[in-house]
Amino acid sequence: NYSVQIEALLKKMTIEEKVGQMTQLEIGQITSGGDSSIKIDPVKLEKAIVQYKVGSILNVNGHALPVERWWEIIGAIQEASSRTRLKIPNIYGIDSIHGANYIKGATLFPQQIGMGATWNPNLMQKAMEITAMETRAAAIPWSFSPVLDIGRQPMWPRFWETFGEDPYLISVMGVSFVRGLEGQNVASDRSVAASLKHYVGYGFPFSGRDRTTALIPENVLREYHLPQFEAAVKAGARTVMVNSAEVNGTPGHINKYLLTDVLKNELKFDGLIVSDWEDIKKLVSQWKVAKDEKEATMMAINAGIDMSMVPNSFIFSDLLLELVKERKVPM
Repeated sequence: NYSVQIEALLKKMTIEEKVGQMTQLEIGQITSGGDSSIKIDPVKLEKAIVQYKVGSILNVNGHALPVERWWEIIGAIQEASSRTRLKIPNIYGIDSIHGANYIKGATLFPQQIGMGATWNPNLMQKAMEITAMETRAAAIPWSFSPVLDIGRQPMWPRFWETFGEDPYLISVMGVSFVRGLEGQNVASDRSVAASLKHYVGYGFPFSGRDRTTALIPENVLREYHLPQFEAAVKAGARTVMVNSAEVNGTPGHINKYLLTDVLKNELKFDGLIVSDWEDIKKLVSQWKVAKDEKEATMMAINAGIDMSMVPNSFIFSDLLLELVKERKVPM
């Protein structure tokens, strides 16, 4: 029983180890060189994994690598993880959004708008079974997909990532997507964990500009934006990624009502909630709801964020440790 093992592990963990597991860095923090010449930097790797006990690494643009190169990179990360006290494997995440598009030679499928146009959930599931198998073949266990945002704002530049305008179609296709990725057993060597995004209201910005304010009345949110997330949570999706923008004046990353009251309590989601790119920092720089990054970290974690996609510094780990010691974030 996994939950028994998890509880036993949590009892052994120090605050530093817990904070490390909640930290996600981008691949540049442990490598040197770029694109196809990328290689592990042993000094950086040691700092991130052994010293800071970082629990997750993710890819970024430009790293479409042959499967053997992924084995080298992930192998080095996991070797470092095996040298930590508790030997918890690192969870590497990648945007396998329409096939394993960061793995050279992988099978590519239409973007979600194209898959939505097929009205064929069985085809969707089959495509994602192939995607999962080819992602896991590179030793990567987690994909940042599917997108469950609704396609109803024609000015939004990421419209093509949605399944379209209908919550029912998005729900059916989203469930097939999740079942294809996660399979019968997410631990199998042919499956990967899904991440539902971007929870919630991200695809409906008032101005049409990406990552900007959405104005969505509660009844509209519940009728058009939430049903697909609820369906995918019920289908067993393991992780959720948060809306980078704000809904009705509250940034997604500090929206305790949507993250904790609705997602965790009402929809009974018991998986992992990961931030989007640098979005705790943006609570200071863009949304101006926190005076500094320490206050932003406190607000986000207390609202329900489980992992910060920092992604390119160790500041989150340092600040969260301080906040726990100061009792501003409860144990």
